[in-house]
Amino acid sequence: MTYKTSGVCSKSIDYEIVEGKLHNVSFTGGCNGNLQGIGKLVEGMTPADVISRLEGIKCGFKNTSCPDQLARALKQAGYDAL
Repeated sequence: MTYKTSGVCSKSIDYEIVEGKLHNVSFTGGCNGNLQGIGKLVEGMTPADVISRLEGIKCGFKNTSCPDQLARALKQAGYDAL
């Protein structure tokens, strides 16, 4: 799935959900090293766990961040209810 981000440096987030687990998270744009790290850290986690850990993180004075945008993407796709 692809999620178009808002309010952050990255432009979009691509991810897959396979058997209830998050896989192949990749961000387009943004801080490449940090975002690769986020993708590796959330690999194999349930969407609900990712949301609970990343939701609400802010970047500087912004009201959101790339990790928060990943949580929002998963919630918008309906994975917070699992």
